[in-house]
Amino acid sequence: LSADEHEFFVLPDLAEASSEIEGDESLSAEQRAKKLEKIEHEYARKNEQISNVDQLLRAYALYEKDDEYVIQDGKIVIVDEFTGRLMPGRRFSEGLHQALEAKEGVTVEKETQTLATVTIQNFFRMYAKLSGMTGTAETEEAEFHSIYKLDVVIIPTNRPVARTEYNDVIYLTKKAKYKAIVDEVARLHTLGLPVLVGTTTVEVSELLSRLLTMRRINHNVLNAKHHLREAEIVSEAGRVAAVTIATNMAGRGTDIKLDPAIKTLPERWAADSSLTREDWDDVPLGLHIIGTERHESRRIDRQLRGRSGRQGDPGAAVFFLSLEDDLMRLFS
Repeated sequence: LSADEHEFFVLPDLAEASSEIEGDESLSAEQRAKKLEKIEHEYARKNEQISNVDQLLRAYALYEKDDEYVIQDGKIVIVDEFTGRLMPGRRFSEGLHQALEAKEGVTVEKETQTLATVTIQNFFRMYAKLSGMTGTAETEEAEFHSIYKLDVVIIPTNRPVARTEYNDVIYLTKKAKYKAIVDEVARLHTLGLPVLVGTTTVEVSELLSRLLTMRRINHNVLNAKHHLREAEIVSEAGRVAAVTIATNMAGRGTDIKLDPAIKTLPERWAADSSLTREDWDDVPLGLHIIGTERHESRRIDRQLRGRSGRQGDPGAAVFFLSLEDDLMRLFS
């Protein structure tokens, strides 16, 4: 940095400057007040500049388009990392949203002002009675007890779970992993089985979509950009040979209904001369879930697995991982 650029990041010492001005007897009271005001103004200006640079660095280095946010109608819209849903109207605070708007070249809007905040935990504790129901409370049992003094009771499923859960498949690189995922989707698609590919980001869902298009495999994509067709896409995800790529928003809270024709697939396989018995032996007759990486929250992984094997239906779930995945790099 040059001397001028270095000065840009150096805040004046208000206490020291104030002490010097107050001790300078050659200045009148009015001159002292003006000097103090000038230094305070310089401090405020530089402080704001440094804060803006800090937020711009965060926007460029830590926030990825189609991951933490998407651009829609010329606006930056936040994507909820846990549900994969858009959060219109919500804005990042302390200038970060403006930094992202500047980064993406859209209209920079005014800063919103927060008048009051409350954590979700404290908000819920205001209720005299508290209860809830979810398919993934067991992993957070200790947290429910420590924060809300609530016990978790496990209710057995209506019908026994018949889902087959395979061990994780691990590759060295992301490239090898994505190739293996597309190969597996192609194999299941050839057999006529419905497949749901779960991704953690919009970006990966669109990459896999391009790879499947290159292999001429018809598929639907469900992410924060295509959320308007969610009900339609989810309703078709259980059909014969249906392939759906989705972020973790896919069909949350809904059953993906299996096409009755799936039960007749073994007859078709047996009659197909291009298939050997090894191709279809012991393959579960239901929705096949393929996870493209592990999420930081175990609950999200369990929710993805739980999309198949509903109401006693058969199904399968497997996660494809690579040593280049964020979770592997960050947590070894």
